[in-house]
Order: sequence, then C-alpha cells, then structure tokens
Amino acid sequence: MRILFVSPYIPSLIRVRPYNILRTLVKRGHQVTLLALQPPGDSGEALAELRQWCEAVHVIPHARPQTLMNAALALPTGFPVQAAYSRSTAFNQFARDLLSRMSFDAAHIEHLRGAVLADALGDIPVVFDSVDSISLLFSKVLQDAPSTKSRLMAMLDLARTRRFEGRLTQRFKQVAVTSPADRQALVELGCDPNRVKVVSNGVDLDYFNPLPTPREAQRLVFTGKMSYHANIAAAEDLMHKIMPLVWQQQPQTELYIVGKDPAPAVQAFAQTPNVVVTGSVPDMRPYLASATLSLSTVRYGVGVQNKVLEAMAMATPVVCSPQAVSALKVQNGEDVLVGDTPEAIAAHIVDLLRSPEKRQKLGDNARRYVETNQTWDHSVAILEDMYIEAAHTSTTSLVYK
Repeated sequence: MRILFVSPYIPSLIRVRPYNILRTLVKRGHQVTLLALQPPGDSGEALAELRQWCEAVHVIPHARPQTLMNAALALPTGFPVQAAYSRSTAFNQFARDLLSRMSFDAAHIEHLRGAVLADALGDIPVVFDSVDSISLLFSKVLQDAPSTKSRLMAMLDLARTRRFEGRLTQRFKQVAVTSPADRQALVELGCDPNRVKVVSNGVDLDYFNPLPTPREAQRLVFTGKMSYHANIAAAEDLMHKIMPLVWQQQPQTELYIVGKDPAPAVQAFAQTPNVVVTGSVPDMRPYLASATLSLSTVRYGVGVQNKVLEAMAMATPVVCSPQAVSALKVQNGEDVLVGDTPEAIAAHIVDLLRSPEKRQKLGDNARRYVETNQTWDHSVAILEDMYIEAAHTSTTSLVYK
C-alpha cells in the first residue's frame, strides 16, 4: 500500500511507537511517505534513518511562538490545548500541495497532538493512532501526579479532551489504542466500539537482545524520560518508599536512574550514596544489560510501558508495580514480579538479589514472553487490516474547530 504517515513530531528511538511502526511497514513492503512537524526541542536525530526507509520524508518546522499562540487561542474555547498544540498553517499548505501531486491508499495519523493535522488531508481514508486515551491519563494525573503544575494542566484540559476523544470515530474511520483499558475509555466517551482496535506496542527483538555483558551483582536500573511527570512520581516512590527498605537489608545495592532530561527533583537523588542519575545516554542497552534487575514503579499511567518491554527483551528480570504491566498479559511470578505496595516491591528486590537462579529463570521467561506476544510485526498486521477497512468504509468527515 501507499501510506502517508503523519506525525506531530519526528519518530525516533524516544518516540518508539511511530518509529517502529514506520520501520515495520517499510520492512513488510509498503511505500511510506512521512510528513511530520518538528516541534521545539525535537533534534530530528533519526532523520537519516527515516530517509533511508521512506519513499520521502517531509519535515515542517513548528516554532515555539506558534505553539504558545495555539495554546492561547485554545484557552477561551472548548478545544483541548494538547490538540491545539499542532495547528500549523505551513503544514496545511504543504499537505494540500503534496496531495495535489500524489495519491495514497490511506493515511496514518499519530497521537492526539496529530489529530488536527487531518484537516488538511481531504477525503483520504485515515487510521488515527490515538496511542493512549489522554482523558484516562488526565484523570489519573489528577489523582496521583506529584506536581501542582501537572494536576492543573490535567484539570484545565480534562473536560475538553473527553468531548474531543468522544468524537474520534465520527472523524476517523479507524482508531487504534495500545491497551484494552484505553479502548474502553474511548468507548465510554462515545466512540464506536467497532472502530476502536487495540494495537499493542511491540519491541525490537533484534535491537533489544541479551548481551554477553556481565551483570553487576547489586545494580538496579530505572529507565525512562525523566522529565515526564509519571516517571518523576515513580522515581520519588522508588527513592522515598522502596529503596530505604532495600538498603536496610542490602546496603551495597546501587540504583541507576537512566533517561533524558531529569527534572530537578530527580537530579537531586544523585546526592544519595549508591545512586547514579545519568541524564541522556546514547544507548539504553548497556545499562539494561549490566543491571541485575530492572524496576518500573509507576503509580499511574496509560498504555504500554515500553521500558518494561525493553528490559524483558534483554532478559533483565523486572520488578514492578501493577500499573506497569496492566496492559500486558504477563504472569506474575513467571514473567515478572509484581508488588502492590512498597514493602512488597522491596521484598521482591531483596529476594532476587539473593537468588541468581530465580533471576535467571525470570529473565529467560521474560524474553520468551516478548518473543511470543509483543512483536511489531503482529501490531502492524493489525494496522494493515485497519488501513484496508478504512479504505472501504464511508464516514462523515468533520473538521475540528
């Protein structure tokens, strides 16, 4: 198929879902044209790879003044600020010119922030990858986020986003989400259940592959984008509620917090003995490969936790909160160890630190789980059916105002 892949940011190893969907589409023989905004702070580090894969790559700069103006204009309306973020006259003009010269079987639009970009696509059949239900995320942020700023932003946009997401299947012929919980949230808001499909995240099993690196006997790793509020909350829980219990019994245990843009609260943890905060790293794999255990202590979130899949793919045993694996079909005690309290998580950590045999079994089972259940080929096969269905389904076209 000829697919126009529309994204509000440039796919990359940080934007792992669109990056791998795009890569797998090309690998499966589709001709893909990427049309993406480049928002403030997006370095475009993956553009060289993307240009090797795609028929064409078109990038439209999206400057900070434009995003601020979009937010300001949305505030007095009922339109979600998150969705208004990507409004771009330059994008619209370029897209219309492109479609006057080329035809596509379907368009794939990425994320809530990309929804408004559909306005320039005319009658082309669209599969909208919502990724997560942002309404569901905002409701969890209101309950559990650590910062007042995050809660205020969620409060501001929650009602608007619920109305917006409730109309997605009026606008788009097919809608994808990463988990059953996100699908249910959209259906409860008013979306047609027949048009909302679960397309889980996969993991690149060739890239995230067990390495012949000796594991440090008492090293734990926590990974993720460390400016994201849910990861900040998870790191705070880890440092304040879990690690003190671990250190009481295993005082030499090291904790590595690995991920770009650590917030000041996260940077401060580096002052604690046996804690390393790396900031951005060129490659996450050496940290996962050298760790005895990978931790994911998220207290709230939506969709699939990629950090869990990546650790499992590298056969690094995972100890986590229930929320971290709520979108997966893992077996507690076989594929991962889940603790529903700080005390339970700490007990799992200490137990595994003392038992190389248990760690080996858990890591082997984890790798086997992702090989069976979380491949990008499986996810993209579902999307291919959605592209075909979108091309043969008529629906009312609405432009978001």
